[in-house]
Amino acid sequence: MTTEELMAQDFGTLSALIAAQGRDRPGHPALVDGERTLDYAGLNSLMDRIAVALQRDGVGPHEAAAICATTSLEYAAVFMGALRAGAAAAPLAPSSTADSLVMMLNDCGAKVFFLDEGVAALLEPVADQITAKRVALDGSSAGVPFQDWLAAEGAAPQAVEVGPDDPFNIIYSSGTTGTPKGIVQQHAMRWGQVRRGIYSVDAVTMISTPLYSNTTLVSFLPTLGNGGTAVLMPKFDAEKFLKLSAKHRATHAMLVPVQYRRIMERADFDSYDLSSFVLKFSTSAPFSPEVKADVLKRWPGGLIEFYGMTEGGGSCMLVAHEHPDKLHTVGQPMNGHDIRLIDEDGKEVPQGHVGEVVGRSGAMMVGYHNQPGKTRDAEWYSPEGLRFIRTGDVGRFDEDGFLTLMDRKKDMIISGGFNIYPSDMELELAKHEDVLESAVVGVPSDRWGETPVAYVTLRPGKSATPDDIKTWLNARVGKTQRLADVVLIDNLPRSHIGKVLKKDLRDSYKGPALTA
Repeated sequence: MTTEELMAQDFGTLSALIAAQGRDRPGHPALVDGERTLDYAGLNSLMDRIAVALQRDGVGPHEAAAICATTSLEYAAVFMGALRAGAAAAPLAPSSTADSLVMMLNDCGAKVFFLDEGVAALLEPVADQITAKRVALDGSSAGVPFQDWLAAEGAAPQAVEVGPDDPFNIIYSSGTTGTPKGIVQQHAMRWGQVRRGIYSVDAVTMISTPLYSNTTLVSFLPTLGNGGTAVLMPKFDAEKFLKLSAKHRATHAMLVPVQYRRIMERADFDSYDLSSFVLKFSTSAPFSPEVKADVLKRWPGGLIEFYGMTEGGGSCMLVAHEHPDKLHTVGQPMNGHDIRLIDEDGKEVPQGHVGEVVGRSGAMMVGYHNQPGKTRDAEWYSPEGLRFIRTGDVGRFDEDGFLTLMDRKKDMIISGGFNIYPSDMELELAKHEDVLESAVVGVPSDRWGETPVAYVTLRPGKSATPDDIKTWLNARVGKTQRLADVVLIDNLPRSHIGKVLKKDLRDSYKGPALTA
């Protein structure tokens, strides 16, 4: 089939689309990584070789292939090659702790683990706990060199049957202690994203967030499925982003709010030719109305903000260039998405009232991998028996059906677009011999949007300093979870029922993390 015939189907696979692109547009660039470019014929061939090698190593349908490395051409090809083998891709965050990575590898059951030199160094203390075959994407001593591991040129994988409900990927929530939750997403969900009609063969998409993030995948996968070009950035840098965008005549980009702010704050922003941009997107964290307005004013092309969760459920979309008077909102429910608000008792609230956001759509996770209890906790069923996913966010719909988020019901911190769970960090702080109790909150940060700060009470007679505690904790957690500050406090503020008043702590903070 041609790509057009495949796209007309109610369901198909991304792997089949790439194969069709390889036949229909073999020389069209698919991936750009620095000075290297891989066209669709080359990508399709490389996916075959990866799939054959995975099947040779015993990775079968519905199993997982784990990847933990810096974004690269090889990383992108392995993700796609795993799909061709019928496996689910399990992209893991290099910023995780070594113990968390071992937990995630065990949870997904990966037989093959793709990594690079940096991740290998992180894993040295727990290397003996990893049973998966290690393949070094960067050709280093981290594992079998990627080129040596690949199947021979021209190799063809065994055909696999893939259904709409089969697992496409497993994305793990961040965590410091305990097993992070593996969010299982289906092929049908990703197929729907590819067919949205946002991207075309002419698309040149800037990929400036990591490939282990769902934020990235909702832009990266449709770009390739529709025959466009993905320009990969191993690490975000505002100046480099602008230079690459101008050089490659970028048309699309998915950025988190803190990246937009860093880009717009550059004194030389207006000197770059960004006239090729068609659409820019944002998701993952609160996006200030002021920055949205600045983007609309000075950056060519439209701006769309998505609100939703990796777990799926319902999503909202704000087409900012069409609704400049609604920049304080996250938009309206997308077509086919049912968004409702419920109270503490699980009952729907009247129009105009505040409630927890729950959502339902065709883009819902199957559940948390191997954690049925946590899956049940994330679900809400409507009076008519429909399954919704709880967001933990609190919001209110205005008279035009636009959703304004009031606050997060959960105390999750979003730093640089990544989720940080304070309870995990508090459990870790409790292991410090001088710490009696702690409360971790997210405070505003010019650099990250939010950054974690710990309020700590010491045990009687103990004398640890804030720097001592911060250094101790930051050596035990992932990079994205590191504390920006520690504040010693005699007693944590509590409500009459003993609940720590974290909002009071956030509101009272005046320390250096505000500009960190």
